[in-house]
Amino acid sequence: MKLSISEARKQLPALVRRVQRDAGASVQITVHDQVVAELRAVQHELTPGAAAAALLGIMAKLPKRRGRKIPISSRIKPRLYGRRGAIR
Repeated sequence: MKLSISEARKQLPALVRRVQRDAGASVQITVHDQVVAELRAVQHELTPGAAAAALLGIMAKLPKRRGRKIPISSRIKPRLYGRRGAIR
């Protein structure tokens, strides 16, 4: 919903109640038909470490790697520098 700034001033309490009732609702405030502000419900912040915990949970579900670990540099260096070392 778009409203001019003068209309938003007149209807501010009703707009706040509307946004409070419907979390997905937003009101765009315009000045000379240009959107300058948006009124919407506050997004609740995640608890600290929630993203890291979710990532660890996803990683636990991934299949485990089989075989011995090979350092990435051992595979990349020959590709970058050739089999005999740096190009001279």
